[in-house]
This record gives sequence, structure tokens and C-alpha cells, in this order.
Amino acid sequence: MKLSVDRTLCDGNGVCMGIAPDVFDIDDDLNLHIADEIPDDPAVQAQVRQSVTSCPVLALTLEE
Repeated sequence: MKLSVDRTLCDGNGVCMGIAPDVFDIDDDLNLHIADEIPDDPAVQAQVRQSVTSCPVLALTLEE
């Protein structure tokens, strides 16, 4: 599972962080940070998939 963010689209709204807080973090400047490794946990991976489909600006891409 590889996750990436299009920084030209991401506006730091935090929807992804609300869904998968173990994977996403937003700093004070509204920059999105993704964990270096996504846990090999089916529940967390489901949260990541939901984050990708819930992104209001379609800034996240997931490769499985």
C-alpha cells in the first residue's frame, strides 16, 4: 500500500486526519504529513481507503 498526496490540491482541511489519525497529520501551516509506513492492520488500511475516497479535493492517491 503506497499513499501519496498532491500538494497542489491539498488544502489541509483535515478530513483524512479525522478518519485515520495514525496515518495523517496536519501541521500549523496546514501541510499534510503522511506516516512513513502504513500499519499492516486491516482496520487502519480500511481507514486509509476511506480517507482517500472522502478527500473533498481528491488530493490523495492510493496504490495497493
